Amino acid sequence: MQPNEIENLELDLVIEAVLRRYGHDFSHYARASLCRRLALFLSKSGYQNLSEVIPRLLYDKVFFESMIRSISVTVTEMFRDPFVYQIIRKTVVDFLKTYPFVRIWHAGCATGEEVYSIAILLQEEGLYGRCQIYATDFNDDALETARKGIYPISRIKEYTANYQKSGGKESFSKYYHSQYDSVIMDQGLNKNIVFANHNLSSDSVFGEMHLIMCRNVLIYFDQTLQDRALGLFCDSLVYRGLLCLGAKESIRFSRYSDKFVEFAENTKIFQKR
Repeated sequence: MQPNEIENLELDLVIEAVLRRYGHDFSHYARASLCRRLALFLSKSGYQNLSEVIPRLLYDKVFFESMIRSISVTVTEMFRDPFVYQIIRKTVVDFLKTYPFVRIWHAGCATGEEVYSIAILLQEEGLYGRCQIYATDFNDDALETARKGIYPISRIKEYTANYQKSGGKESFSKYYHSQYDSVIMDQGLNKNIVFANHNLSSDSVFGEMHLIMCRNVLIYFDQTLQDRALGLFCDSLVYRGLLCLGAKESIRFSRYSDKFVEFAENTKIFQKR
């Protein structure tokens, strides 16, 4: 066997071990991204080869959870891509206001910054009081950070700039208070948020959603898993419900491309047919 073939075999064995022992299926994650993150995990853990970690993964749940933290993508920020939130303010909010009660699913919410962003936007637009937001991720540590709403104060300047560019109507400082080297989001923001563990590779639908936010998650999936996730979203949306994807993501080449139309021109917001 060539070195690359051995590395691929080792990766297959790790994926199979994790699936059978813990029920997490990484077989359809983008392989190059998964390899990079596992290589970083190996270097931090003191192992040379992936095959060396399999016995420990099988018997040490804490070690497995540390691996999950390493390979889970938690890169996010408040009002990430401010123009997206401008579009939501200008077009999506008016659509959502046509419903007496609004259900929103934020899939792959990571540490929750974008969940609080949409909560702030909805509050400023007078809609938050009749919304329920379901924020999900498969990384329990990330979800715990999201629940607490505690973030590094070092990022507040960046978050404030994003908020202002997104069309924010208040002083951003209204929505948090400082404590030492962190900021804590206003607890009133999470009163209508339910944080829950959900794995897009194996779990089922969230029914009757009016808006699904899943930005910059599908880029880490192969086509098979992208189709599975898009199928979940399609089945979870009400008729004419909206799906918001990341800037580099699309439904164009998926099995579900005929189930959606573009909601706003030159955006990644789609409406279920």
